[in-house]
Amino acid sequence: MTTTLITGANKGLGYETACRLIDAGHTVWMGARDQVRGQQAADALGGRFVQLDVTSDASVASAVKTIANAGGVDVLINNAGISGPFKKAAELTAEDALAVYGTNVVGVVRMTSAFVPLLRASSAPTIVNVTSGLGSFAFVHDPEWIYAKFTAPLYTSSKSAVTMLTMQYAKAFPEMRINAADPGYTATDFNGNSGTQTVREGTDAIVDLATRGGGGPTGTFIDRSGVAPF
Repeated sequence: MTTTLITGANKGLGYETACRLIDAGHTVWMGARDQVRGQQAADALGGRFVQLDVTSDASVASAVKTIANAGGVDVLINNAGISGPFKKAAELTAEDALAVYGTNVVGVVRMTSAFVPLLRASSAPTIVNVTSGLGSFAFVHDPEWIYAKFTAPLYTSSKSAVTMLTMQYAKAFPEMRINAADPGYTATDFNGNSGTQTVREGTDAIVDLATRGGGGPTGTFIDRSGVAPF
C-alpha cells in the first residue's frame, strides 16, 4: 500500500487531494499547523493527522520521526503555501517577502531535505510540488493568456522558484520521480472561492503525479491538460 504525506491538508486542494488518494487506496498523512482543524480533517476522511508547520525545523523533524516510526512514506506532496499580502507592488516589504518565500520556497526545501532519507527507503519514491501557472515565464509573456496582466510579485516569483527547485531536485535525485503540478485557477479559500475550476478539477494534476507508482517522467511541470510550458 502506498503511503502519502500532504502538507497543508486540512482544507482546499490539500484536503481534496487527501480525499481522492484515500479513495484510491493510499494511506494518507494529513499535515496541518493547527492541531484541532488538522485532526478534524483527518477524522472526516479516514486519514492520519500529523502536526506539521513547514516553516519550523522542529515541527518538520517531529513529523519525520512520527512517520518513520509508523513505517515510512512513498509520496511527499508539498502543497502548503500562502498568497502573501494583497498590496500594490510598491508597498511590499522585505518582511512580506520573507513570509511568502519562507512558506512557499524554503518550506519545500525544508520538507525535501528532511524526508529524502525516508523516501529513499521506498520502492517508488515520489515528490509532487504544487506550483502555479502564474509562475510560468511562458504564460505570463503570452498577451493572450487570461491572467497575463495579473500582478503579484511575491506569490508568482515564489512559484517560479518552486518549479525550478523541482527541476533541480529531479536532477539531484534521479532515483525518484519529482514533478511539479499546476492546479489552475481553482475555487478555494485561498482566492475567496473566485476560481473558475472546481476543487476536484484543481487536484487532477496532483493526483495524476501521486498515483504513477514511481513510474513516468521526472522533472516535468504539468497541469490537468498535460505538460505545461515554463
